Amino acid sequence: MNLPYQENLPVNLLAACFNNTSATYKFYWFLSILERVELGETSIDKNHLFAEMISHSWYTVNYFHVSFGKQDKLQQAIEKIKNEEDLTIDADSGSIIKRLSNTKNRSTIKELRYFNSEVPHRFLSPWFKADNANLSLQYSQAYTNNCLYALFKNHIEINPVWVDYLKTNARMLKDFCYWNLAIYLQTKNPSVPDIPNKLIKSPIRKNLNEQRKFWNIVISEMDGVDCIYTNKRLVVGQYAVEHFIPYAFVSHDLIWNLIPADPSFNSSKSDKLPVLDKYFEPFYLLQQNAVEIIQLKAPKNKFLQDYLTIFPSLEKEHLNYQKFREQFQPMVTIASNNGFEFLKSY
Repeated sequence: MNLPYQENLPVNLLAACFNNTSATYKFYWFLSILERVELGETSIDKNHLFAEMISHSWYTVNYFHVSFGKQDKLQQAIEKIKNEEDLTIDADSGSIIKRLSNTKNRSTIKELRYFNSEVPHRFLSPWFKADNANLSLQYSQAYTNNCLYALFKNHIEINPVWVDYLKTNARMLKDFCYWNLAIYLQTKNPSVPDIPNKLIKSPIRKNLNEQRKFWNIVISEMDGVDCIYTNKRLVVGQYAVEHFIPYAFVSHDLIWNLIPADPSFNSSKSDKLPVLDKYFEPFYLLQQNAVEIIQLKAPKNKFLQDYLTIFPSLEKEHLNYQKFREQFQPMVTIASNNGFEFLKSY
């Protein structure tokens, strides 16, 4: 993916900012700059940018549990700030930025100011040797080599020659940044699925009405089923469609990971992982019955195709207990290693 070309601007140097990255800071720093420039700001307070860095990465760390790497201070800062500021994992970006931009909490201020020694001057490395922060201030204030911005103690000033370019191409520049960020984070999370869709909080989750129709057929044919968690009898119209492995990890609604569940339990389960030794057998039996019933009653049902994403066919020898469990065990292990908690005995 290439950045839009503009004559007399060193766009190649802007692209080079994301070469040889060893942390997520530069990605979120640039995304934060773009947000402010889109709002018409060219003189931007550093603390506001640091707060935006936290807000942009908040959902990825707290909800999806994507690892930024053991040495990444941004992830560590988020975990500390969440506790210090009593912010929820689904706090919206505006609330986070407002809270952090005006915080008086010394611990939070310390976490934010850490990035002042790591990000603003190092981002300018493609334009000039930027290891020395003091020299970087001098070079940047002279807009050496048409660098992106000038550095000052508490703020940055966007180089006037870049302002129109940033505004005009903001969407493409963000896509370029997220594309590089996704590649970087995939190397840190090689077994975690769908990293690109875990970088931005989706405003609306898709409903599961179509999947519910699938399970309505199964439940009707079986004259009701028992919730695998609470043993409550479930009938059509009185159950929730539940992700066995949390959506926050798998990031999809494929039918082989969905089952009917007690609605009150489903809301309390949240993004907890199931203990396979306790819950996998009843989960498997329910799925096995579902495949057999749908193949008989609605053989053209599109959701049967979902099973073919993990199995070569719908024959019994491929859908046996051991083969099915072998698909789930690695996911549970990886999710647990990334910070997802296990469901406690119900």
